[in-house]
Amino acid sequence: MADTKRDYYEVLGVEKNATDDAIKKAYRTLAKKYHPDMNPGDKEAEAKFKEVNEAYAVLSDADKRAKYDQYGHAAFDPSAGGGSGFGGFGGFGGEGFDFGDIFSSFFGGGGTSRSRTTMAVDGDDILARVTITFEEAAFGCKKEVSFSRVEACAECGATGAAKGTKPETCPACHGTGRVTVQQQTMLGYMQTQRPCQNCRGTGKIVKTPCKNCNGKGYIKINKKLDVTIPAGIDSNQRIVLRGQGSAGRNGGQNGDLVIEVRVKEHEFFTREGNNIYCDVPVTFAQATLGAEISIPTLDGKTDKFKIPEGTCTGTSFTLRGKGIADINTKRRGDEIVTVIIDTPQNLSQKQKELLEAFAASLGESNNKKTAGFFKKLFKK
Repeated sequence: MADTKRDYYEVLGVEKNATDDAIKKAYRTLAKKYHPDMNPGDKEAEAKFKEVNEAYAVLSDADKRAKYDQYGHAAFDPSAGGGSGFGGFGGFGGEGFDFGDIFSSFFGGGGTSRSRTTMAVDGDDILARVTITFEEAAFGCKKEVSFSRVEACAECGATGAAKGTKPETCPACHGTGRVTVQQQTMLGYMQTQRPCQNCRGTGKIVKTPCKNCNGKGYIKINKKLDVTIPAGIDSNQRIVLRGQGSAGRNGGQNGDLVIEVRVKEHEFFTREGNNIYCDVPVTFAQATLGAEISIPTLDGKTDKFKIPEGTCTGTSFTLRGKGIADINTKRRGDEIVTVIIDTPQNLSQKQKELLEAFAASLGESNNKKTAGFFKKLFKK
């Protein structure tokens, strides 16, 4: 069996020269993560919980740790002579080893493990979504957000017992919410703790349940909350409201309300970072002769901008400070405007004749790119 075990230091994720405090800290984190009450029905988590406790039982004891450092797992393997030659330890020498005792020494209970329902348990976080317009994202707004959360029952004060009554201590587990079960395994007798079936792990028996919560002590209610959406927020970003989630139990903290923001697409503008982009159509005459054109802005107004003579389609211009405010610094980005020449369509016969005459009047100096292209193309 010794060959199949993982190194105890590796199990706890610490170096071999780790201090006692580092080992305790690592154990505390892992034991809480893999505890069966936190992972009901998860066999893999249960196996890891036992592995973590086994590792800590050795590394937290100076004598056992010294023997392990010298002989490895063989120090505690009876088949390798370790059980008697090196003194062994309770969990594998047949004396029985209660993983729950180690866990409770860290997380309370006076030497007796407590169940999840008697430990302080933080409330669940709640995810809500809100959809806003492009302008609301740019300048900020207030939105009413609807969500459901679990709260302590106001009728019974989270006890689950009807008014005038109170829960009684469970006679089966004496209020601990846990019962100890001893099992014989190939490693010897092993003690494990399980939730008490009599009280379902609460440690209390409610004989007269509260009608408002049906004896659960907590109810789910629908809530509405006015939320301030900051200027500059982008789609898929989140706002976290601490303590607005579901209620914690047994002194645990309330969860958070996490609001995911969705921003609608705009008819004219697109966004990249804090800059916005806009295509502005101009006539052939405006692009050729130059003109003062109107540019739409996020402020709901238009800015006048003069495009130079001979502006080509696809030419971009920048309006400084007309973009979206940075959510942290509040400095506004820019608006980048791209000119798109609107080619005239459905010309009359007279218009076509005038355009043909105009085209015939143009020389190479007027259409340098076209002339240069064909010269290179037919150079050979």
